[in-house]
Amino acid sequence: MAHRWVAALVLFWMALPLTAVPTEKEILGWVEHVRVGKSRLEMTAKLDTGADTSSLDATKIRRFRGKDGERWVEFLVEEDKTGRRVRFKKRRVRTAYIKEHKGPSQKRSVVLMEICLGEYLQEVEVTLVDRSGFIHPVLLGRNALEGLAVIDPALEFTREPRCTVEENE
Repeated sequence: MAHRWVAALVLFWMALPLTAVPTEKEILGWVEHVRVGKSRLEMTAKLDTGADTSSLDATKIRRFRGKDGERWVEFLVEEDKTGRRVRFKKRRVRTAYIKEHKGPSQKRSVVLMEICLGEYLQEVEVTLVDRSGFIHPVLLGRNALEGLAVIDPALEFTREPRCTVEENE
């Protein structure tokens, strides 16, 4: 009789869904200060779990082929508080087609940029687009945030960027 009870209990536990063991993740707000690139441009970023990809406010975007035959893009990024402008030349990783809420898809160049968020420094794929119509010049999507933090929409500016990066890009 005891064996049947133990067997029933084992079967019951096996039927329960397995849950992942929670890991320690930081809690960040929906808007945070970030540093972009090795030139340490200070900007505000919207942390948007509803977006797959990240985007960066860039102007004077120019695509070209390098001497190596690779696809490159040159663009200008402006720090939102000081107005300091930095010109970047980056290898184009790919081209993305982003569906806008109103209208057709936009064709955007995708580059890898270093983003410092709190103490986390990572290279993130960002699409280059004129975000002058938005409040925040950087949008960090799920691909950049996955495994990093939990986003609390009631919070803003919970961490200052504290990453160590080289000065020259």
